[in-house]
Amino acid sequence: MATTISKRVEVLKTYKIYIGGQFPRTESGRYYTPKNKTGEALANVCLSSRKDFREAVVAARGAFGGWSAKAAFNRGQILYRIAEMLEGRKAQFIDELIKQDSTPAQAEAEVNLSIDRLIYYAGWCDKFQQVFGSVNPVASSHFNFSVPEPTGVVSIIAPQQTSLLGLVSVIAPVIAGGNTCIVLASETKPLCAVTFAEVINSSDVSGGVINILTGKPSELVKYFADHMDVNAMVYCESDVESHKLIQEKAALNVKRAIFYNAIKWNTDEAENPYLMMDTQEVKTTWHPIENIGGAKAGY
Repeated sequence: MATTISKRVEVLKTYKIYIGGQFPRTESGRYYTPKNKTGEALANVCLSSRKDFREAVVAARGAFGGWSAKAAFNRGQILYRIAEMLEGRKAQFIDELIKQDSTPAQAEAEVNLSIDRLIYYAGWCDKFQQVFGSVNPVASSHFNFSVPEPTGVVSIIAPQQTSLLGLVSVIAPVIAGGNTCIVLASETKPLCAVTFAEVINSSDVSGGVINILTGKPSELVKYFADHMDVNAMVYCESDVESHKLIQEKAALNVKRAIFYNAIKWNTDEAENPYLMMDTQEVKTTWHPIENIGGAKAGY
């Protein structure tokens, strides 16, 4: 007796968010299902809430002391390790990019450039302070030094038109400089962001240094901008109303508002040590010149 088998319904992967080194579901229980240009459902993706963002800030603040205190060369080793892990899962990222409307050539180029960008900033970790720091001439018997230091917790709304490259390009300079961050991934192309969180989790990055949320920028931008324990915010889109909102909210605790709406992420302008300095504070230290054998030591 013949049996008719109905068409199988594909079980979509549920992509969780990444907070404090863990993969929780959003506390709101909400999710959305992004689709590609052909109408194919990509996955079940968490629709993050204000509470998710608050928990991510707590995790980022808790991780800041340990991460910023690491030796600069050690941070460089860790960024290089992320690149190594990304290289090992290259095929998966290429597959996800193709699902999100990239051609095979575009997908491979994006993954390769993302790996190279991590290695680029890994190399800057133990060099940028020497390049951007200075010994300042003063008219008194003191040494005077200016040195870049991390600003703290940085909230980031990543570029929305790229799934992986834009995400990596905004995270790398922030953490290379000793900051911790909370990142909202692309709303329409979120797959690589959550897979990148899996890479981070299996590398040497301490929990809370990088926190990745998924959801709607239009819903979360005001919370990213006005949280009082966030020290800087990076916004990568060109929406004028959001720019105005961020500037107004940032003024509440004098956080730095940084806009990258004109950067082309697949070009050299997105690979720049000055992007590291956008989330650095310059600390100036005075130190008296000690007497040596009754005479003052020179510079």
